[in-house]
Amino acid sequence: MGALATPTGPELETLLAPLGEAGYTPERCAALADVIEEIQALKRTRHAVILAHNYQRPEIFSVADFVGDSLELARQATRVEAETIVFCGVHFMAETAKILNPTRRVLLPDLRAGCSLADGVTAEDLAERKAELRTVHPDLAVVGYVNTTADVKAECDACCTSSNAVRVVEALPSEHILFVPDQNLAAYVQSQTRKSIIAWDGNCYVHHQITPEQISAVKAALPHVRVLAHPECRRDVLALADAVLSTSGMVKYARESPEHEFLVVTECGLSDRLLLEVPGKRFYKSCKLCAYMKVITLEGTRDALRDLRPEITVPEDVRVRAAAALERMLELGA
Repeated sequence: MGALATPTGPELETLLAPLGEAGYTPERCAALADVIEEIQALKRTRHAVILAHNYQRPEIFSVADFVGDSLELARQATRVEAETIVFCGVHFMAETAKILNPTRRVLLPDLRAGCSLADGVTAEDLAERKAELRTVHPDLAVVGYVNTTADVKAECDACCTSSNAVRVVEALPSEHILFVPDQNLAAYVQSQTRKSIIAWDGNCYVHHQITPEQISAVKAALPHVRVLAHPECRRDVLALADAVLSTSGMVKYARESPEHEFLVVTECGLSDRLLLEVPGKRFYKSCKLCAYMKVITLEGTRDALRDLRPEITVPEDVRVRAAAALERMLELGA
């Protein structure tokens, strides 16, 4: 979808119909259309852009100037010229935008939009573990998944996303890599490199609870389905996938593949985007909802633009060090 002309209620109802969600009633769609109109007007008066992650509610896509995965959003944040960035995602994503845009106002519509994976590592614990490991592996480099807080990024040599993690690790001169905080993504990277990956003990609860039994059941019922899985999933789930991809990688794969039926193994918001943007193909869900992503609403986005809060700030000393790790990612992981 993405920042189109403001739809009427009936147009929005038609647009969202492929989702088959009972909640998008004529009354709800009419109300959403009114909020979308308010947001579009506020974007103009506030000189604002809206960046949205693939896992957001589908109606958010209708006001977003850009929709993408973590890498695409990080890149887009370096190209923004607006005075205000509204980030429809979770806290670490808004922090990333602020790190890369220190002079711009960055808003997160709801501060409850955190991340259990990012909460799994602190800067203090990482600094201690890094120092301990460097007594054994002097060449150790720390690669921090973008799903981390700003102060954790500041302790890293380079950041990465799910789509460029292997490239970043391969490009670093070190043979020993401490990878934080996702153990599943670390395991996937280890399967793609000869370097030694030392994994942090963390995971994304959304992806970690997806089981191979769920995937096998769908494959048994639909033998021709192509399985697209996110690398934050467990290793035994990835073993059943036809392709292991970031969320935007899944969108590209589905658009370009000659196949017509796909099982999407990631957070459910991505299936919604595919249903809306890739007509004529069928997408089955083996997914879980991210409670953090779903606290962002259209109404909350409007309120953030109206009130210019909640605003995200990052201490300058932390921002400078975190920016170096993010810039290294953009340099190495292109």
